[in-house]
Amino acid sequence: MRRRNNFPLLVVLLFTISFLTAAQTGAGSAASQAPPANAPSAAASSATASKPQSLPAQPQDSTKPPVSPSGQAEPSSAPQSPDTSDSGVFVFRKQVEEVVLHATVVDDKQRIVTNLEKAAFTVYEDGRPQTITSFRHEDIPVAMGIVVDNSGSMREKRQKVNAAALNLVRSSNPSDEVFIVNFNDEYYLDQDFTSNINKLKEGLEKIDARGGTALYDAVVASADHLKGAKLDKKVIFVVTDGEDNASTESLEQAVRRLQAENGPTVYAIGILGEEEHPKRAKRALQVMSERTGGLAFFPKTLDDVDAISRTVAHDIRSQYTIGYKPATPKNQGGYRQVKVDARSHNYGKLTVRTKSGYYAGPEPASGAQ
Repeated sequence: MRRRNNFPLLVVLLFTISFLTAAQTGAGSAASQAPPANAPSAAASSATASKPQSLPAQPQDSTKPPVSPSGQAEPSSAPQSPDTSDSGVFVFRKQVEEVVLHATVVDDKQRIVTNLEKAAFTVYEDGRPQTITSFRHEDIPVAMGIVVDNSGSMREKRQKVNAAALNLVRSSNPSDEVFIVNFNDEYYLDQDFTSNINKLKEGLEKIDARGGTALYDAVVASADHLKGAKLDKKVIFVVTDGEDNASTESLEQAVRRLQAENGPTVYAIGILGEEEHPKRAKRALQVMSERTGGLAFFPKTLDDVDAISRTVAHDIRSQYTIGYKPATPKNQGGYRQVKVDARSHNYGKLTVRTKSGYYAGPEPASGAQ
């Protein structure tokens, strides 16, 4: 994931460190004139003074895993136990062979249903019923990527879009971890994982409205970055106003990456005008959201975007978390179709929205950087 160029800041930091290093070396030289009886040898002092210092590309929160150049978190050597919390944040730990689904249930009037028990659900994989091994209905914190179109046509829309994105965060679980990606013909990680609303606001305001629309590349890179999240539940919230015209990834490749096991749920807002191919742009957002269990919205006016963002927050916080151990071992690989049914005597027809399937086994290589 690319980051903005902070070269001027880096120069200042390097100068400061050089000054402090020189000061420390001078102090060490003065002290060496009257060394204590147990002082280290001159060779040891020289080795310590010459040890190089490194500067991270961006200051990182010590409570979060370090991010590698590829945007993924480095593996941690610390042991992890099931169903525990990291720094007070609930983390859903799944069994190795368990497939976890995040599902929204609505009635025949499209009202969200939140009071069902485990017995109301039946999970199918490739048409075969599966045994549910875990079931929760809690407001689980999520790792979320907010991915916003930064192309030239979005210039006049960004103020309201940014406000809606921040209201999405305000309406979500306070323990959510969110990052910001702005994209045009390239994509930039303008704010890494945080729950700080001011930092997210600054990330959204890094606007350089120009160029084309590399939507698929930005979504794939964001899905890859989510692998480094400490929270298992993952979401991508994407806002765009046109068709992709600059990606190296295709729609099919992007969907393939999104449908990796434990991949993110996509919620999309398409502010589509009368561009050349509005139907293609609409279809792309619908496919990405429907295949992952999310929703795509196409507001008639820009003023509707804020209300939609709050709807998305409510949808995320109202989901059931259902785990099952697939009858066909995951190490056999391949694509698995998934369907979830729900029935209750207290309701008529119920519809369950979750991902339509997943790819078991190793994930494919991606051409996105």
